[in-house]
Amino acid sequence: MKKILITGSNGLLGQKLVYALIKRKDVQVIATSLGANRLLKQEGYIYESLDITNRSEVETVIKKYQPDVIINTAAMTNVDACETKREECWALNVTAVQNFVDALQNPSPSERGRGEVKTLFIHLSTDFIFDGKKGSEYVETDKPDPQSYYARSKYESEKVLEKSMIKWAIARTIIVYGIVDNMSRSNIVLWAKDALTKGQKINVVDDQFRAPTLAEDLADGCILIADKNATGIFHLSGKETMSILELVYKVADYWHLDKTLITPSKSNTLNQPAKRPPRTGFDISKAKRELGYEPHSFVEGLEILDKQLKEV
Repeated sequence: MKKILITGSNGLLGQKLVYALIKRKDVQVIATSLGANRLLKQEGYIYESLDITNRSEVETVIKKYQPDVIINTAAMTNVDACETKREECWALNVTAVQNFVDALQNPSPSERGRGEVKTLFIHLSTDFIFDGKKGSEYVETDKPDPQSYYARSKYESEKVLEKSMIKWAIARTIIVYGIVDNMSRSNIVLWAKDALTKGQKINVVDDQFRAPTLAEDLADGCILIADKNATGIFHLSGKETMSILELVYKVADYWHLDKTLITPSKSNTLNQPAKRPPRTGFDISKAKRELGYEPHSFVEGLEILDKQLKEV
């Protein structure tokens, strides 16, 4: 039985991974996150509280479970908060990855006696490592040029892995949306739907372009990497690049909400601390070819989300 350890299991992607993997008979899931387990379903897997910034805790949990795969979804992803809380950002996004690398590169004597550590470390990264000047269709080999502290931290975490001696894969993604248990943070789709449902006026940028990614699709992509024991960098996102304004219009259309509440705006009017790339979007052909990754369309994603919201 393959042992898969997930970090950040309380988060959006982490929960989707837990729920997808516990359906399988060939996988033992070790879910980890900081503090209490926030998933409604608490059977069928092991839960451990884990502070990934604490090196000794990371070493302890790896020695205890000796996972075949680690999927690192834990990160500080609030782009503006990363700009102002730089030490916290670096600890969660870079130091934590180094902690895992060190623990996997330096096994205990008993583990060393069993031969080379075979753990595959799958790390989540972001489209924000690019400057957005190329436009959409970024491929895995395009040169990063991070424009914010968050982006820089994620690029540095990639370099930590690339310089390491462990077996690794990097899954870069874009603007993930979905619904989870005990959600502490919203995402662009739920925010827009909620605001428009309440009749609130919202300003939405029309000069930033992204490929929104359904959380279930991203989880499937990560599981495909684990199943195929694949290494290297993979771009995993939705297949349609659109402006944030178009995205919000599509949300309004799907739920028959009032589009006159939406005011188009420009990025430079928002006074956000962190700079964003104007246009990203991935060429996902490598993931399709090598992993069999097939994401839903955005409207299909909204249909899945709508069904889940009705079940809550």
